Amino acid sequence: MSAQQSPDPNSTGQINPISENADNSSNTIIIRGSEERATKEANIRSENYSDKTSKSSSSSLAIILRRFLDILNWVPPSCRYDPDNPREFTLALNLLFGFAGTFTVANLYYSHPILDVLAKDFNVTQERASIIPTCAQGGYAAGLLFICPLGDLIKRRGMVLWLMLFTSMMTLGLCLTKSFDAFVAISFIMSITTVTPQIMLPLVGTLAPPNRRATALSIVVSALMLGLLMARLLSGIIANYSSWRNVYWMSLALQFAILVLLWIWMPDYPQSNKNISYFRILWTILELLVKHPVLVQASIIGFLNSSCFTSFWTTLTFLLSGDPYNYSTVIIGLFALCGMGPMFFGPLFANRFIDRFPIHVSVLVGICTALAGIVVGTYTGKHTVAGPIIQAILFDFGSQITQIANRTAIYGVAPKAASRVNTAFMVFSFCGQLTGTAVGNKLYAQGGWIRSGSASVGFMGGAIVILLLRGPKETRWFGWRGGLGPNRKDIVAGKNGNDEEKQQQPLNKESQVGQSDSEKTVVDGENIQSRSLELQSRRRDDVQQEKDRMEISEEKN
Repeated sequence: MSAQQSPDPNSTGQINPISENADNSSNTIIIRGSEERATKEANIRSENYSDKTSKSSSSSLAIILRRFLDILNWVPPSCRYDPDNPREFTLALNLLFGFAGTFTVANLYYSHPILDVLAKDFNVTQERASIIPTCAQGGYAAGLLFICPLGDLIKRRGMVLWLMLFTSMMTLGLCLTKSFDAFVAISFIMSITTVTPQIMLPLVGTLAPPNRRATALSIVVSALMLGLLMARLLSGIIANYSSWRNVYWMSLALQFAILVLLWIWMPDYPQSNKNISYFRILWTILELLVKHPVLVQASIIGFLNSSCFTSFWTTLTFLLSGDPYNYSTVIIGLFALCGMGPMFFGPLFANRFIDRFPIHVSVLVGICTALAGIVVGTYTGKHTVAGPIIQAILFDFGSQITQIANRTAIYGVAPKAASRVNTAFMVFSFCGQLTGTAVGNKLYAQGGWIRSGSASVGFMGGAIVILLLRGPKETRWFGWRGGLGPNRKDIVAGKNGNDEEKQQQPLNKESQVGQSDSEKTVVDGENIQSRSLELQSRRRDDVQQEKDRMEISEEKN
């Protein structure tokens, strides 16, 4: 017989009595459950509120950013492009571009005189601190090669403003960072966008009339070289009497001031090319070098000229800081004033000389002036400080004249590719700067001031040889067909924008008196043909203007 099992209360339907402890525990469970539900509901409400708050704050931030971008992209009525009445390139606009170029290119050189201060503040060696200018130059080279050609593809007003805004924000990072690696990275990125002067220069070369181009370019070129020297002077003085960060706070204020001035005054010139891709633009830089011998000639001279420039200003610090001078860093920085003086005479010389005489004459005068300064400074610099002072004055003036004259020549070869022409020229010049720094330092370490200066004498002699191998009217790579060519005052802009010599005036009545009937018939036929060509040209211009008006109206719609 199986064992009798005890009855299950649930199976028999009986209800077990509930004790007080059981009642209290169930109440506790109910209360805890209510508290958990209340807590979950509160968390959900809090999450919903925080989501709504974050969404509203993000939407407010997006609205602020959108309005800021709309303001930045908005063009004042006085700056809008009118094909029927294009805005004239005035002296005020020329000076604005020069001011912007001075304190934009200065960003590359603020660190040079304060490398020892930066090394102490970031607690790194001076050798590691020297990476800062190296990275800055590398970033500038990248900007020259990959950003400047965009000036031939998009509107330059918007491009310049956006680059200035980005440069300003990067400068703020330099003011605040406490990490050396971050400082180096920001310097590199900022230098990429510090190429706005190299976008303005081709614009100046295109807009200025050919017989006044050298004067207009000299203002901006002088401003660039002034910025290079002024950066060293201001940075050394400010860091010597206050914190080095004040140098970059000053730069930040200047960047935003330039941004506002350009937003108010820079005209919205149309893009020069439309149906071309970015990679095609990069490739055509090489095509321009193959197609235009004058561009290669000017670029090689620019390479040699830039090599001597950086070699001199780099090794000058070694000379003045050692025996027999032993000058302080402040006094060495004041030597930049010797180079600043000639900068102010550049526009005057360009107006009185470069804009009137053949380009080759101006380039030769510039090279010979620079060469004379190098010879004096190199072979007297170890005996008297007057030698380096004379070299700084003569060499900087000659170097400036050479660069202005070369730019005047190259901007007339392909107006619609002015930014690419400038990129090719500046890549050669930048490579020259790197070469001059490396060669100058190495030769100074091996043989001192005289050996490094003698190399510069050889470089400038090579520049004269390159100049004399080819005349300005020669279409081939070597030769002097056509002689020196016309004076600059007889150069005008052709129908496609290229530089052309003024056409001869038609024969007057007195010159036609002694002509035979057959000669008069020939002359009359030539006059009729020229008038026909002129009418056809006018019709083409009218059609092109009408197309431009239609495109502008479509863009506005």
